[in-house]
Amino acid sequence: QVQLVESGGGLVQAGGSLRLSCAASGRTFSRPIMGWFRQATGKEREFVAGIKWSDQSSYYLDSVKGRFAISRDNAKNTVYLQLNSLKPEDTAVYYCAAASGGYRFSFPRGANEFDSWGQGTQVTVSS
Repeated sequence: QVQLVESGGGLVQAGGSLRLSCAASGRTFSRPIMGWFRQATGKEREFVAGIKWSDQSSYYLDSVKGRFAISRDNAKNTVYLQLNSLKPEDTAVYYCAAASGGYRFSFPRGANEFDSWGQGTQVTVSS
């Protein structure tokens, strides 16, 4: 199993920035796929960004491309999500998630494809 702990959420004004962190522990080698999801009140959980531990490829929701950046520190088993130029519509609980392999030439974007989840961290963007 993999344990995930998020941190870094908070309240920020529109146009501001935050950096979210996700510390992974346990059998991290069994979950090479890492992703960030978010869920706003009354909405479904949606994929925001993803990265593999093994390569430099990153994947994004179209509406956050150019504003958000995902990165990882393999030595620290930590994945980061840098949120820039935040908008009120980015307000949500942000979750870190991990998935097993089998996506050599693709990347999973469905929440049901990830089986390890953190507790979530609230991001609130005021207008």
